[in-house]
Amino acid sequence: MTCLKKCGAPSIEELKNSPGFPKNEDYNLGNIAVIECTEQIPCNPCETSCPKGAISVGNPITKLPVIDFEKCVGCGICVAKCPGIAIHLMDINYGEDTALITFPYEYLPLPEAGHMVVLVDRTGNEVCEGKVEKITGLKSYDLTKLVAVSFPKKHYENVISMKRL
Repeated sequence: MTCLKKCGAPSIEELKNSPGFPKNEDYNLGNIAVIECTEQIPCNPCETSCPKGAISVGNPITKLPVIDFEKCVGCGICVAKCPGIAIHLMDINYGEDTALITFPYEYLPLPEAGHMVVLVDRTGNEVCEGKVEKITGLKSYDLTKLVAVSFPKKHYENVISMKRL
């Protein structure tokens, strides 16, 4: 049985075996989409929303998404459009010792740029603190806001979101 079935979140090993999860060398391309979709369900908003055609699901619609990291520009549209909240952006070279994660946030109150927040892993456990760099809410994102937070780079495989305010 997978960790997803036992604990409600995929393990890092399960993610590394899924087609949308980056290999170590992909992270060096800059700000890229990280797809943590491991369930074969009928879903493809990531594919249809990507303006660069970097994500493909294909037929049948239950296939797991595949991403071409060379085409991904880190625009974040797929992050906002994913109904399963299974995509985030990651830039592990944001700073010398810092990474930048951008994730969907649909709660109130919103954090504010410059504030420190607690970042969490896939099961909600606290990992580290991070600094909110930017909140983005474009019309193409519908009502979803994207929160970008810088944090110590050594935690990039574990950080997935922030603790609610």
